[in-house]
Amino acid sequence: MSYLVNALSFLVELAFGAAAALFVLRLLAEASRVDFHNPLSQFVYRTTNPVLAPIRRLLPNWRRINIAALLVVWLLMLIKRIVLFALLGLFPHVLGLLVLSIADTLDFIAMFYVVLIFIWSLMSLFQVESYHPVYRLAGSLVAPLMRPLRGKLTAGGLDFAPWVVMIVLILARLLLVSPLTDLGARLALGL
Repeated sequence: MSYLVNALSFLVELAFGAAAALFVLRLLAEASRVDFHNPLSQFVYRTTNPVLAPIRRLLPNWRRINIAALLVVWLLMLIKRIVLFALLGLFPHVLGLLVLSIADTLDFIAMFYVVLIFIWSLMSLFQVESYHPVYRLAGSLVAPLMRPLRGKLTAGGLDFAPWVVMIVLILARLLLVSPLTDLGARLALGL
């Protein structure tokens, strides 16, 4: 039975992760002001707009942060947690679920950035054409995180800024998100 639960949990994580990735892309694209003429940007906009347009009427952007997209990501993480607990036959407390979904949202965004910076670094290492849509989108999304360190951590023609940013993001996951996840799990299970 646990093999089936593991397989179903994997599929749930995959489905909710794919949906959340689209909305995180939309959130980060608007915050970073990426080029809308990029075909990937247009795909993300067209895919997420039917869900976000009605919510944005009630929750407008705050500065450059799309609150509606952030809310949808959080709701996806909340529903994912509910489904995962249901697969295990557990009925968690609501406060624990809320805290866990906040931790999941922060964790997802941090890991999304780690993967994005890694992909962007690999693409720049292999000298992908600068007009490639994936390279342009990834470069625009990581630029706000890389800007403070740009050109300050170079040695021998290598820029170590992406490594430092990835290390900081992973440390944030370990030092901020993990305790929040532990707190949420204790609250959810009533420990």
